[in-house]
Amino acid sequence: MTAELAANLGHIEGNEHTKLTVYAATGLDWVRAHRELLQDRLREHGAILLRGMPADLTVFNQVTEEIGGSLLTYTERSTPRSAVSGNIYTSTEYPPAESIPMHNENSYSAHWPDRLFFLCDTAAETGGATPIADSRAMYRLLPEDLRERFAGGVTYARAFREGLGLTWQEAFQTDDRQAVADYCAANGQTYEWTDEGLRTRHVRPSFVEEPHTGATVWFNQANLFHVSSLGEEVSEALLELYPEEDLPRHAFFADGSPIPQGDLDTIKATYDKVSYAFPWQPGDIMVINNMLMAHGREPFTGTRRTLVAMT
Repeated sequence: MTAELAANLGHIEGNEHTKLTVYAATGLDWVRAHRELLQDRLREHGAILLRGMPADLTVFNQVTEEIGGSLLTYTERSTPRSAVSGNIYTSTEYPPAESIPMHNENSYSAHWPDRLFFLCDTAAETGGATPIADSRAMYRLLPEDLRERFAGGVTYARAFREGLGLTWQEAFQTDDRQAVADYCAANGQTYEWTDEGLRTRHVRPSFVEEPHTGATVWFNQANLFHVSSLGEEVSEALLELYPEEDLPRHAFFADGSPIPQGDLDTIKATYDKVSYAFPWQPGDIMVINNMLMAHGREPFTGTRRTLVAMT
């Protein structure tokens, strides 16, 4: 095997559940020459890492369009991000000492991106990895009785107000109430305008069939939307201040009944078992198939700047 062929094939990192193919990418021309190989790897295995690229916004934009096509606008937002250039955003702006639970991007929505692109612009001093977890393995390893309880889907409840979480203007990227009403109607959401702002509620599946592989994948954000994801102290404080329907985000079973903490603990433990994380290097570009791979963020110290694009 020649050195060039070995580099083209990449090498596999990960664990028994989640695999990441790492390529020594020498630049945009290399990506163009191996575009079909990279796309096949994403369709079948779910995650690739291009290592050796420059930490350059223009190159990152070109790589995303080469592999994924046109970039998407971040709509129906659930977390704060800042636009960097066009449809390239900062990763979720969340306190460095906190973890972001594993999730599939926008799986709470009727529409989600096919591919996610992450660029390590500045690596953290310590921590700050973006772990990934195979959604097929998640579905297989979760207990059957838990899957049965989630079979009807997940109810996502949101309350928007000034000063706590996102406002409805930021979440829906508009100041037009009619535009929000139209969006909700078109996407199967109920809504209610309140003195403080807006409440929305809708049901989405817990698991779905990934169209290319035909595999059933665990595909939801129940663990992230549930108030307990904020930690015991914060969640208890919020529940003392607000009724459940006025929490910024919360999750229930499809029939509106509460999700037991034991089920959420099992989901987290299974993600911990399945997930794989690697230390970022400046210029790294990770691409994931959003239906096949969940992702999160580990706590960090120092300055960390990871940029995200979606196609």
